[in-house]
Amino acid sequence: MEIKETGIDFLGHSGFVIRHEGKRVAIDPYNISDHVAKVDVILITHSHYDHCSIKDIAKLAREGTIIAMTADAQSKITKIEGVEMHIVEPGDEFSFGKAKIEAVPAYNVGKEFHPKKEGWVGYVVKLPGVIVYHTGDSDQIPEMKKLTGYGKHGNEFIALLPVSGHYVMSAEQAAAVASFLKPDLAIPMHYGAGVAGTAEDAERFKSLCEKEGVKAEILHKI
Repeated sequence: MEIKETGIDFLGHSGFVIRHEGKRVAIDPYNISDHVAKVDVILITHSHYDHCSIKDIAKLAREGTIIAMTADAQSKITKIEGVEMHIVEPGDEFSFGKAKIEAVPAYNVGKEFHPKKEGWVGYVVKLPGVIVYHTGDSDQIPEMKKLTGYGKHGNEFIALLPVSGHYVMSAEQAAAVASFLKPDLAIPMHYGAGVAGTAEDAERFKSLCEKEGVKAEILHKI
């Protein structure tokens, strides 16, 4: 998927690569293809195996790759040599080239797979003219309301939303989030990797978004 000077590739499950002016930022790579190119930054939302996969992080990392992670993932990441580690918690922000990357809250409401007390995160990647929000493993939470202005002032706003239900939002709940966030484009995630969720969940999300007047696109895994 291409918007302006930015491209987004779907790695499967909740994994993506954001491309901008020759720089590459990966989020939560899991069971990725062997041909995916190395990246400059890797963002890890929390330590669960399908989001912090050392095998897949090692495939994408090179000497000097920045890896941002929550504190619970640090012991895993230390196994990878030659990288620059950043521990983040909700509210933290750091810069990389022309990008600003903000860690935002991600947690469950009414279930305990992803407790708020853990301090796990999603990410907002702010690039010139394009803002990408990856929710992490989250339900609909009040903090998401703070992101509703990101589509203004000429920015393209892209929301990457989990749709599998059970551990995270369902397709219906994700479509409700898309309805109030009002992104220029909503993309489903957290499905199709044998962990949770199916292609049918993604299709249902897309249909529900379109009924709400939100453009949605299902990306194919590279």
